[in-house]
Amino acid sequence: MAEFQDPDIFRIVLDSLPTGVCLLGRDLRIQFWNQGAEELTGYKRHEVIGRFSRENVLAACNHQGCALCAAHCPFVASLQDGKAREARIQLRHKRGHQVPVRMQIAPIRDRHGVLLGIAENFDAQKLALDRDRRQYNLTAYGCIDEATEIPNRGFTRFHLQETLASFEQYHLPFGIVLIQVDQLEPFRAAYGRLAGDAILHVVAQTMRNTLRPSDFLGRWQENEFLAILMNCTRQEVELAGHRMRQVVGYAGLRWWGDTLSVTTSVGYATVRPSDTTDSLVERARQLSESAQPEGSGTAARLRSGGGPER
Repeated sequence: MAEFQDPDIFRIVLDSLPTGVCLLGRDLRIQFWNQGAEELTGYKRHEVIGRFSRENVLAACNHQGCALCAAHCPFVASLQDGKAREARIQLRHKRGHQVPVRMQIAPIRDRHGVLLGIAENFDAQKLALDRDRRQYNLTAYGCIDEATEIPNRGFTRFHLQETLASFEQYHLPFGIVLIQVDQLEPFRAAYGRLAGDAILHVVAQTMRNTLRPSDFLGRWQENEFLAILMNCTRQEVELAGHRMRQVVGYAGLRWWGDTLSVTTSVGYATVRPSDTTDSLVERARQLSESAQPEGSGTAARLRSGGGPER
């Protein structure tokens, strides 16, 4: 058909795909950014086209820090060896939290075989999409905390009570992780309440993306979140807490020229036959308080490098 001879039709097709599509030149500057990429990351094309891939959204993280990405960047590797590859990585959303995606990377060559750049397509992992659908249902009934977009304290307490009842009747094991944002009040004093709410949203969404679909994360106190992990041993709960704390350390918020991040203290506990909601949470809180660095008085950490603009 004649209309398919128009070169612009291929750009229209790429732009209409529901997955993210990005083209990088040999210098790793972003040359194309489709609508799917905008929806997955929050970045509009005018914010990323012409910029280096590592400046903002494509600063990929594998939970071991971006220093490792510099040495083993999958984009650079494909340019060097000309091979396609696939990776499961975390991209940084414009609002600061981490987004787990499956990324496929393929080299682009001209008719003579000269490498021109690389093409990437990426989509959110299905587990994250399933959580989004469940959250949408809870929002309709007033169960979602407005600032963090996860279940509010009332629904979190209710869910914990229901989980305890299941344990008492059916002996289904579970554990909890209590995550405390360190020095939240000094952070708000230094940067304002809006910045405080924004960093809480970053922390909540980043942690939510690290959990399994069977797990639960909700707001507990002003500076606390509670994760409920089903069918976990004490060691597994502890490892999950350490992972959540580590991933939060890589998230950041771009606020009036500064890239802000916070640290967290994490406590955990596994259920016992005599537990109530209060005793279980208090046992986790005692460890959480002891985990906070002694003498920590810093409101936030300032980091250089690209983060989401505010």
